[in-house]
Amino acid sequence: MRTFTTLDEIAAAAGEELGTSEWVTIEQERVDQFAEATGDHQWIHVDVERAADGPFGGTIAHGYLTLSLVPWLGSTVFALETPGAKLNYGVNKVRFPNPVRVGSRIRSTISVGEVTDLPAGKQLTLKHVVEIEGQDKPACVAESVVLLLP
Repeated sequence: MRTFTTLDEIAAAAGEELGTSEWVTIEQERVDQFAEATGDHQWIHVDVERAADGPFGGTIAHGYLTLSLVPWLGSTVFALETPGAKLNYGVNKVRFPNPVRVGSRIRSTISVGEVTDLPAGKQLTLKHVVEIEGQDKPACVAESVVLLLP
């Protein structure tokens, strides 16, 4: 795991790939819990019997469930142990090119994008490519933004 202890270390890593997380299995229980938390109970996610006859041959994870795992997957690859606050600022771009079938395993490769100086600290852009084991197309490609305050 790569650990950053200063804002200058992060700035020096701009353009670098930080690594790839371990595989995690997406289970129906997690999908059901996400549906409960968000109120998104679309049958393609939660109705196992109906989804078996659907376009993917089974239930699939919500795209936003996959996206919500990005910070956790990233935390298994690198740590920001800089002084001050770390704030999720948003996402510049997100795409879900391939659905994640329940029972599939996913992992994320994380790269440092731009590191921009701000009056209050730094803005860090991270690129996440979430792949599905055995699939050519990724499940999610996202560019997240973090504010690093001293």
